[in-house]
Amino acid sequence: MKPFIRAAEIWVPTADKSRLVFADGFYGPLTAFRTVSEQMEFRRDEGLPGKAWATGHPVILKEFSNSYFKRIAEAKAAGLTCGTALPVFSGNDLKAVLVLFCGDDDAHVGAIELWQNDPDESYEMKLAEGYYGSAEMFEFNSRHTHFPRGFGLPGRVWKRNMPLIVKDLLRSTAFLRWQEAVEVGINRGIGIPYASPSSTSVLVLLSARDTPIARRFEIWIPNEAGDALVFDSGDCDQNTSLAAGYQAVGVARGEGTIGMVWQSEVPAINPRLADSAAAPEKSATAAGLNMVVALPYIDAGRLKAVVAWYL
Repeated sequence: MKPFIRAAEIWVPTADKSRLVFADGFYGPLTAFRTVSEQMEFRRDEGLPGKAWATGHPVILKEFSNSYFKRIAEAKAAGLTCGTALPVFSGNDLKAVLVLFCGDDDAHVGAIELWQNDPDESYEMKLAEGYYGSAEMFEFNSRHTHFPRGFGLPGRVWKRNMPLIVKDLLRSTAFLRWQEAVEVGINRGIGIPYASPSSTSVLVLLSARDTPIARRFEIWIPNEAGDALVFDSGDCDQNTSLAAGYQAVGVARGEGTIGMVWQSEVPAINPRLADSAAAPEKSATAAGLNMVVALPYIDAGRLKAVVAWYL
């Protein structure tokens, strides 16, 4: 099983908020690319992290060559061909930028999509950009699809203004492109909303069986008292009863990866799940998972969810 995402990194602003600097990353065997990346800095609108900072919404860069990307030669040497940058804002304050890297090969199937609505132009969401690996027909159909508010995964996330997981696409009424997705092996996904003054965006991650973005997705939300995060929804290829396993579980601020993201409002990458005693890590380890990427969802300056995906 080969992962769709080959590397992930987190960039945070300096104290004077003039630049983004390296905070953490997971690169697997790509040690040379990590060494270069750790020395980089990005100003607003510079490089892929800086571009996401400037636009205020996710950015998908399908091709590094002849682009604003700053590590073209090093990425090519590492076999990386595509990058996605996800900014995290609390109000107008940038907390971090999470960057995900993909690489091309003939069996590389999955999707990272950015859907957007400009209210001055349309009542629907259309694809702003997307990366699909070798799923060319699925990409073609997606580029010719629009979603009204409340329909399909992008439209439902837009209406709910909350992250949403779709699972078992063959039986999902939330995913209108299920037939094309199942044909290429895509079987689960998640949508995450982004709002800006000029447009509304939804980032969609679609995971395939053989080249997964994730083997498990989870969404955690604050409880009514606001003193713990509780399990909202999830999907796992090794555990079909996540809700039952998490029924009595609450994650405190700073507890494990999920709790750390809640406390800091900064994304986190943990490639050593077995080292933690927190309930989400213990559950994932029992399912044979080794790594998690966790992303805060903040709306109107308030954390409303933590989204986690595991490999």
